Amino acid sequence: MSTRYVVLLRGINVGKAKRIAMADLRVMLTDLGYTDVKTLLNSGNAVVTGEDGDPDEHAGRIHAAIADRFAMDVRCLVLTGERLRAIVDGHPFVEIADNGSRMFAHILDAAPDPALLAEHDPVALDPERARLGDRVVYQWCPDGSMEAPPVATYAEKHLGVTVTARNWNTMTKLVDLLG
Repeated sequence: MSTRYVVLLRGINVGKAKRIAMADLRVMLTDLGYTDVKTLLNSGNAVVTGEDGDPDEHAGRIHAAIADRFAMDVRCLVLTGERLRAIVDGHPFVEIADNGSRMFAHILDAAPDPALLAEHDPVALDPERARLGDRVVYQWCPDGSMEAPPVATYAEKHLGVTVTARNWNTMTKLVDLLG
């Protein structure tokens, strides 16, 4: 059996460091055995079909291939299409978030330790505009992400997880790419 996956590379093509052309990423993913490979934007978003398996194992394979092929250490999160849809369906601010470029999903690579979460809840930084979901922190940033409390940075520092953020426009386009 095969599964549709969403590949989220962290920090790709932001500034001058860690530059990977999406055409090269598609070739690499195809060489790894993924099919129906599609990329979105120039920021390390891809949708692929691959063998059923643990998304973390797929992330590890892709991380290793990027290190080998491009000589870069790039964190990679892989979600099943079902998980991405659940994140999008769980949008807690649908009534007020009227600008997709200012609504964010901060996706965690692992579920945080409950004791650490109780001690360092990232939602406490922005209680009116942040909500915790299943391995995701939703954040509505009506004044832009630069003006919003840094819940993703806080979560990484205090919860020991890797976080990658995507705005809502990107999240919904990735769902569309899944088909």
